[in-house]
Amino acid sequence: MKQKVLFDDQMIVITGAAGFIGSAVVRYLNDRKRNNLVLVDDLGEKGTWKNLVGKDFIEIISQKEIFHWLKGREKEIEAFIHLGACSDTLENNAEFLLENNYRFSVQLAEYALTNDHRFIYASSAATYGDGSRGFSDEHACLESYRPLNMYAFSKHLFDLWVKRENVLNQVVGLKYFNVFGPNEYHKEHMASMVYKMYRVIKKDLAIQLYKSTDPKYGDGEQLRDFIYVKDAAKMTCRLLDDAFKDVSGIFNIGRGEAVSWNRLAKALFKAMQIEEKIGYIDMPDSLAKQYQNYTCADMKKYNEVHKITGDNPDVMNIEEAVIDYVQNYLPNETVW
Repeated sequence: MKQKVLFDDQMIVITGAAGFIGSAVVRYLNDRKRNNLVLVDDLGEKGTWKNLVGKDFIEIISQKEIFHWLKGREKEIEAFIHLGACSDTLENNAEFLLENNYRFSVQLAEYALTNDHRFIYASSAATYGDGSRGFSDEHACLESYRPLNMYAFSKHLFDLWVKRENVLNQVVGLKYFNVFGPNEYHKEHMASMVYKMYRVIKKDLAIQLYKSTDPKYGDGEQLRDFIYVKDAAKMTCRLLDDAFKDVSGIFNIGRGEAVSWNRLAKALFKAMQIEEKIGYIDMPDSLAKQYQNYTCADMKKYNEVHKITGDNPDVMNIEEAVIDYVQNYLPNETVW
């Protein structure tokens, strides 16, 4: 039986639509015959336009022009998927991040809420800080987190705004963990470690991982929650299904499984059909002071809402995801 979906006629506005996760969301919706999409992005000079080639949409609007474009179209729009943000953790211009990631989000949310539009937005797992306070998406925990950089702080501020304005029951916030996959090629130093490790292995036929600085973890046994971008897009777009139209609040988007760097490296060697060669090097002191040995999304809330028991059928295991990425996309940096 075909899943009934909301918004058959009205438009879905996607911000950050030419970016990594945004363009994957567009592809996922297109594959489900949804082309009533308005894309919001400033394409600039990084080549993100390539992520939109072959995709079907109504219009593409600059972020600078979006509020002018929205005037008079209140009844034509049913949903926003707000993924647009500066995601560079090394960006030091605090005012730029506040304006781009926080104030713009507030303005867009106010428009959506005023006009009774579905509003789904990207928060970030970076808001959890060093992880010492856990990775729970329970609303009661929000104020306890201590982001480590200005990017994470700007995202955290919007989460706090949503709670302070008492609209957590009207919006959906998604805390994405370590997303990797096709369409990230423009991200340079912010690209996933899967992408970076692939390039190193292709060049050197070997990989050097960091030695552990914590006796609880062996060398290369530090853990991360990695999620494939196809799965992240699927989990995001599920919230447009009629069955989940009343779902609201903040949710983690991860696999709920912590994977070691060793396991990830082994998956890459296997997918690339290269003999495994893993070495270990000392971690720089500057990195060791803020290094996270463990991240893992607490998926309890998401699983309860989606009635998932056991493994999430919507996500690939790490080996399956790496094979798909390595063999079908990375050799020619093919767009999904």
